[in-house]
Parts: sequence; structure tokens; C-alpha cells
Amino acid sequence: MCRHAFRRASLDMRHGTLFRVSQHRKGTELSRWLGLARSLVIYHNPVSMRAWRRFYASILSPGDVAIDVGAHVGTRTRAMRRAGAQVVAVEPQALFAWYLRRTLPRDVTVVEAAVGGATTEARIAISSRHPTVSSLQTGFVDGAAAAPGFEHVRWDRTETVRMVTLDSLAARHGTPAYVKIDVEGYEIEVLSGLSQPVRMVSVEYLPGFADLTERVVARLEALGLCRFNVVVGEDARFLWPDWRDGAGLRDWLASLPADAASGDIFARRP
Repeated sequence: MCRHAFRRASLDMRHGTLFRVSQHRKGTELSRWLGLARSLVIYHNPVSMRAWRRFYASILSPGDVAIDVGAHVGTRTRAMRRAGAQVVAVEPQALFAWYLRRTLPRDVTVVEAAVGGATTEARIAISSRHPTVSSLQTGFVDGAAAAPGFEHVRWDRTETVRMVTLDSLAARHGTPAYVKIDVEGYEIEVLSGLSQPVRMVSVEYLPGFADLTERVVARLEALGLCRFNVVVGEDARFLWPDWRDGAGLRDWLASLPADAASGDIFARRP
């Protein structure tokens, strides 16, 4: 091959690579917006939003500080705020933090950050098409591929995010009466950054990750939050008429098949 032909072939290869990179970026950007649209369709359902407003009105009082860790599109944040709470919405994904800043009422504080055990930076694995399962927990991401319900999920990129602690949020915004945590396997790290008593905490449970849930329950008990109730899926109502102790919660969790619906464990002080 002559020198000019070789140079032309090299340019063609380079342009082809740049084209593929450009197409990949466009595809990723489209996936991000589709992921946001998907979340809005799922979680901004008017019936569900009304149910969450009623639910939070039953457990929060006007003036309570509430921290929404993993605020996503702000469904729970909006319900807490309607109950009269002073809400701090914490969201690490840049696109969703952008959406929250532009759509939430001005009296809601939006913090673009992850929550963990130290004030630092971290890498979050993001699923553009299924952004609700984006996670800082590498073990969760590695194990989720084989877990029921995650067969079609792909974590296709990462972001470097700022990390804060619950203690630092409490120092800045006031001791929370309630902390909601939905962080896809990173719950124990979030709770490791809390050293002061709060009235109530909720954490997501995933039946396919029983060991992780057990560690979270043990940590809640260590924080003095030893009475439990459950909300299944997006039902926005407690499953049990009476709150149970740790043994009762563990018996119920052990009865769930791995493909059972996920939900939230609520833990409060006696």
C-alpha cells in the first residue's frame, strides 16, 4: 500500500471510530432520557402519589425534618412535603438531581450527592434504562445479574459522585425525624454514617438478597430502632396492624421466596 493510500485508510479508520463513539454517546444519552421518562411513568402515577401522601400524613408531623436518600424522581419527597415535613432530597445521579431542582417546590432542599460512611467521592454504577437500580455497591451489581427480576438490567456506565453522611446532613439541616433509604444494596454503608438517634428509618428490602437485609436489620437494631413494620411494593400502607420485633420481622422475611416483591422495612424506636 502506498503512503497516501495508507494515510487515507488510517483516516477512514479514525473517522469510523469517532463515528462509532459519537453514535454510542448519542445512544447512551437517549437511554438516560428514556430511563427518566420510564421512572416518571412508573412513579408519578396519580393514584400511587395520592396513596403516599395519605401514608406520610399518618407518620409525619408538620415541621419534622425528613431526609429522602435516593430521591430519584421525588415521589416520596413530594408526599413528605405535603405532610408538612421539611424535606432534604438527596440524589447522586446528575440527570435526576437536575430534574428535582427544576420540579420540586422551592422549600425542598436538593442535595446532589450519595450518602455513605464518610465525606468523600465514590463511583456509582448506572443503568441508563433502569436508573432505579443504579448502585454504589459493587457486590450488589455483580450479584444482581443472577437475581430474579434483574434479568434485563444492564449497568452501562459509571459516574463519580460526591458522598456525604447522614450525620453531616443532620448537622446542616437538623436532626431528622424520619430517614427514607432506597440505595440498591448500599443501605449498610448509609447507616454507618448515622451515629445519632432518629425516630424512624425505612430501608428497601430485596428478597433475593437475604444476607444483605439481615445485616441492615441488625444495624437498625444497634441504632435502637427495634420495632418493625413493612410496606410491600408501592402499596403505601403498612402490612401489619401491629409493629413487630426483630424476630417477627426475620420470620416473615425468611418465608419470602427469592422472587417475591420488594418493599420497605420501617423501623422505629420503642
